[in-house]
This record gives sequence, C-alpha cells and structure tokens, in this order.
Amino acid sequence: MPAASTTHLVLIPSYNPGPKVLATVQAARTQWTPVWVVVDGSTDGSAEQLQALAASDAGLKVIVLPENRGKGAAVLEGITLAAAAGYTHALTMDSDGQHPANLIPAFMAASQAELDKMVLGKPVFAADAPALRVNGRKVSNGWANLETLWMGIGDSLYGFRVYPVMPLIRIMRANRFMRRFDFDPEAVVRLCWAGVRPLNIDAPVRYFRADEGGVSHFKYLRDNALLTWMHTRLFLGFVIRLPLLAWRRLQTTS
Repeated sequence: MPAASTTHLVLIPSYNPGPKVLATVQAARTQWTPVWVVVDGSTDGSAEQLQALAASDAGLKVIVLPENRGKGAAVLEGITLAAAAGYTHALTMDSDGQHPANLIPAFMAASQAELDKMVLGKPVFAADAPALRVNGRKVSNGWANLETLWMGIGDSLYGFRVYPVMPLIRIMRANRFMRRFDFDPEAVVRLCWAGVRPLNIDAPVRYFRADEGGVSHFKYLRDNALLTWMHTRLFLGFVIRLPLLAWRRLQTTS
C-alpha cells in the first residue's frame, strides 16, 4: 500500500452502490492512503461490508450517515471531517466502479503541483456508453462554460476530480443547494466564480449494465428538472458576476 498522505485523501460517497463497491474501494486503497467512504444512508448492507473491510485496514475510514441526504451532502460531511483532520484536498470518485482508480496517483500529483486549482476528470467514453448519457451531458457542459465565461471546465458532471477542501466548504455552507445530483456541476461553476481555476485530465469512464453489476440512481425527469433549476439560478448568478468574470478573463488572456 502507498505511504499515507497528510494533505490529500480519496473520498467516496456511496449510496446503495451494488456489488462492485468492495472492489472499487479496494482498488482505491491499492493506489492511495487514506481512503474515506461516506455511506449515505444505504439500505443494501454495504455499510456493514465496508465497516468489516475497514476493521482490518487502518488506511480505510467509513463514515455512516443515518439517512440518505444526497451526494453533495455526503461529500460535505466528508470534507468537513477531513478539514478538521488537517487535509487540504480530496479526490472524489463514485463507489460503483465507473471511475479509474489507477489514475488516482496522477490526479493527486497534478493537484500537489498546483494546489490552488481543482483537477477535473474529462471523461473518455467507451463505444458502448449510453448515447443518452453521453449526449445529454453536452447541454450541462455548455451551460457551465457559459456561466463561467469559458474558464476551462472540460466536463461539469464527471465526479472523478480533486477539490481544494476549504474553498468548497465555504461555498457549500453559503448556500443550501449542491446537496444532491446537482452537486458536481454546481461545485465547479461556483469554484470558478471563487477564483479556483480548473485543470483537466482525460480519464475513462465505464457504464456497467445491470447484468454486470451496474447500478444507476439517475432518474431522467427528476434529475433533469433539478439540473434545469440549477442552471437557471446559476445563470442569474452569472449575470450578476459578469463584470468580475469578464475582468478575470481579460487578466488571463493579456
């Protein structure tokens, strides 16, 4: 196992993740120490399995929330505890095996080289990736880039990324949104507004079929409505911040 970092940790929010969760966490542990898992009110028995795994692994910490609060709320719980323990950066990844654990060291190294930036995974899709998911994210990406005046967000929805912890905590505590499926895109937009610039790295993403153990909690109508409302309020925030964002763009291009 790698030597423990005192500044960067892997944070895995998890809600009823399906059968791949233990392999996902173990893969992360082979690449990094420490790894924290926030169990977001799961009812599938995965909390107990993860706690049993952590009992024999000092590099693995499992935090269990009593009820489902949403991905963003789980991340906020994790980074709040991480900041209290002295960690400055957190790499988030999904618990269902979609994200490339083998790229954790490369993402962490990029973050350690430029501590003031957020390191964003830019997904590389396999040929069998669902077209609805691949094409649908282009809409959110277009809005996110407009709302930040094209500061360089490669992908707004891909959750494999490294955040500076304290800027993200400040942003999340300042508003009551970003607690569920809207977390990933709103986090990058608001961090850009706060002056945290993105650094993009290509990373593969894998969508598993149900017969392969894949689990999806995405609800097409519910979550697209949530994203629509999110981009509506972000666009209004963008209009208010436009002079500042335009000035920043001029500073970076001059």
